[in-house]
Amino acid sequence: MAELTVTTPTGPFTLVEAEGTLVACGWRNGPQDTTEATPVLQEAAAQLDAYFAGRLTRFDLPWRVDRSPFQAEACALMAAIPFGETITYGDMAKALGVSAQAAGRGCGGNPLPVIVPCHRVLATNGLGGFSGSGGVETKVWLLRHEGAAGLLI
Repeated sequence: MAELTVTTPTGPFTLVEAEGTLVACGWRNGPQDTTEATPVLQEAAAQLDAYFAGRLTRFDLPWRVDRSPFQAEACALMAAIPFGETITYGDMAKALGVSAQAAGRGCGGNPLPVIVPCHRVLATNGLGGFSGSGGVETKVWLLRHEGAAGLLI
């Protein structure tokens, strides 16, 4: 597996690629080692940069979820949520045929935050959680960046 860590407004963000496909990413504290900046990682870094600069609203990268079939289905559903829009855990649960708690676990188990926008899933009566670095503050930052902040006021 190859890794590349990039600087983002929300902190150092590491991208992980295996066999030409993005398989994980997330915020990392501590040393940022880059093994090899493969073409997939370079493209992912360029798209992240464009996203944070406000020039990209949908990632177009090869990715896969090497976890349970449920986690793969949850990630596919989250990936379909348009930029600047949100759904609730209840909406997600209904679409997947599971409980809202299971939908929350699907969000929390997302191995590709930002690329697969789990931050766009909210609780019925508030933000809900966020398992990425910085917790709910990072979720709020991402939602404001996408223009979904009206939901937070």
